[in-house]
Amino acid sequence: MSNISQHISKKFDVALDDIHNKVLGMGGLVEEQLKKALLSFINSEQKTAEIVIENESQVNTAEVAIDQLYINILVRQQPAAGDLRMLSAISKTITDLERVGDEAEKIAKMAIELLDKKDPKFAYTSINSLGKFVSQMLHDALDAFAKLDSKLALEVALREPESDKYYASIMRELITHMMENTKNISGSLDAIWATRSLERIGDHSKNICENVIYLVEGMDVRHISIEKMQEMIKSDR
Repeated sequence: MSNISQHISKKFDVALDDIHNKVLGMGGLVEEQLKKALLSFINSEQKTAEIVIENESQVNTAEVAIDQLYINILVRQQPAAGDLRMLSAISKTITDLERVGDEAEKIAKMAIELLDKKDPKFAYTSINSLGKFVSQMLHDALDAFAKLDSKLALEVALREPESDKYYASIMRELITHMMENTKNISGSLDAIWATRSLERIGDHSKNICENVIYLVEGMDVRHISIEKMQEMIKSDR
């Protein structure tokens, strides 16, 4: 019986490692989608935007495949509490990654929409800065997930208010631009939608960090302030 138990346990560990690695693979795909979407928007590259839109199905396929692995483990292995935390964090993380993929696709679509419009290029520098900021957030959030590093996850989550400041600043620029001339409205609205997508990617990156904190520390920090999150993690150490 001991040998059988060890065999089952080993197979379970292999299954967890496999699903963990597949999440990171999906994360890499989503990062590439975001990178290309931002390039297509800032540089008005229609071909790159079309590639992003075409590859969105790969993100969805990855989510479905990981979901199936997750369900198989739940049904076959009957995981203990700690392993359930891992599986729960994985399930929530792939949902956030799929939504980041959706937002990247929206940015690519806005890039195509702006090709035939008087686009607000004056705001592109600011939008690019926000894009780079949230791209780094996403990268570091996935790094924290890869390493199961709650300290890094907290540090990345603390950056999210900064992305909100970027967003608010760009919104003021674009709204002012629309008020100055009604001909600016259509292009500015497309730029606003793209900016909103970037801000949401910052939110999803923060969510991934909260999943890591839940997994490592056993604390659900989704609905508490950043300050309270810091206090809870410090007091737990």
